[in-house]
Amino acid sequence: QRKGSIVAESYDLIVIGMGVGGEEVAGRAADAGLTVLAVEKNLVGGECPYWGCVPSKMMVRAGDTLAEGARVAKLAGRSQISPDWTPVAKRIREQATDDWNDQVAVERHEKKGSTVVKGAARFVGPRAIEVDGARYEAKKGVVIATGTDPAVPPVTSLDSVDYWTNRNAIEAEAVPESLIVMGGGPIGLELAQVFHRFGSKVSVVEMADHLLPAEEPENGAALKDALVAEGIEVFTGVGANRAASSSGGVELTLGDDRTLTAKRLLVATGRKTNLTSLGIGAAGLDEEAHNIEVDEHMRAADGIWAIGDVTNHGGFTHLAVYQGRIAAADILGDDHAPADYSAVPRVTFTDPEVASVGLTESQAREKGLNVKTSVAKTSSSARGWLHGPGAEYGVTKLVADADTGGLVGASTMGPRAGDVIGLLILAIKERIPVTSLKELIFPYPTFVRGIEDALRDLN
Repeated sequence: QRKGSIVAESYDLIVIGMGVGGEEVAGRAADAGLTVLAVEKNLVGGECPYWGCVPSKMMVRAGDTLAEGARVAKLAGRSQISPDWTPVAKRIREQATDDWNDQVAVERHEKKGSTVVKGAARFVGPRAIEVDGARYEAKKGVVIATGTDPAVPPVTSLDSVDYWTNRNAIEAEAVPESLIVMGGGPIGLELAQVFHRFGSKVSVVEMADHLLPAEEPENGAALKDALVAEGIEVFTGVGANRAASSSGGVELTLGDDRTLTAKRLLVATGRKTNLTSLGIGAAGLDEEAHNIEVDEHMRAADGIWAIGDVTNHGGFTHLAVYQGRIAAADILGDDHAPADYSAVPRVTFTDPEVASVGLTESQAREKGLNVKTSVAKTSSSARGWLHGPGAEYGVTKLVADADTGGLVGASTMGPRAGDVIGLLILAIKERIPVTSLKELIFPYPTFVRGIEDALRDLN
């Protein structure tokens, strides 16, 4: 079809953004025989394999190994620890990211029959986009899976400072002598602990009253105690007012007029969408919105689906893949269950880990539920006591709806909390009554038995 002087190439489906969610849709659509155009402005695979979950967890694994080595003295004899960042950076570059090259990922989709185009897409019609002057149209529709970028807070003179985002931290070939981390969320805290364990003097600044503001305050308080005990400086309930370069690197002035100085500043204060540059107004969507509203089938408008971070249901790899499966099924006309966000899990891979699912207590109360809660210390459980060093800090919290008798939220904290949370995900998703959960036989002595301790007090 000719649009002025530009000939538009036609495909069954266009996927904008080839992170894990976009890959899920594109792959399923191509496997089903649809012609697919996959558009990505950076690397196919997105944030997770190159700057997010995969390389960061390699860093976490390395830092945890150092911590476990240091615990030998309390448990098994003597140890001598000598941190070396070189193998960490090498493993990330060679094994995780292929030196930030996505050729393998591109070829994987091309083998399925998809056409991969690199560049920034912009809508020029309801089912039409342009990429670097080339026009493409979709017969069935377009999937928006463009993710988010690091959000930079409005701190005076911050734009004049050579600060890091998570991407710079992941790509670092050396550990800074000292580091200030703005943001006490999962990304900031994971990286703070890693760099501290490799020899960096670390300070964390969080504006909220507790670390991990999106999680239960009990978890945030316990994690602060753990990090401070490890030697990390933590400031909560105070924000940053001004940033400046200094002879020592970076100066950050806090709201209480205290000044912190470090060689490096890591800004980890959340993520943001950029819908204006995508031109979604041409597709009938609101360009000024912070996110794209979708229904339970991931439909944003006629012939438009959106998945992942842009839908504002949580910036998690597993959620983007989940939404991608739903969108693909809807596009292909396959039977599928509608989206259900009642049991979305979240894990912060600090040491100890913090894992949560469903609503926090405050969220449940905001919804007007008749809330009952219970809190148990993971550290005082039989397994916590046996485990010793590494399990000193931990809280399991359950949030129940007294009217239905089921859990609506839960969190647990301690070694391998991300695995322990599995039982609670199932309990909330399947609406298993608390009375039934109390009748389970929990294996002794395990960390999962800490859930039994919390259930016992949930009356």
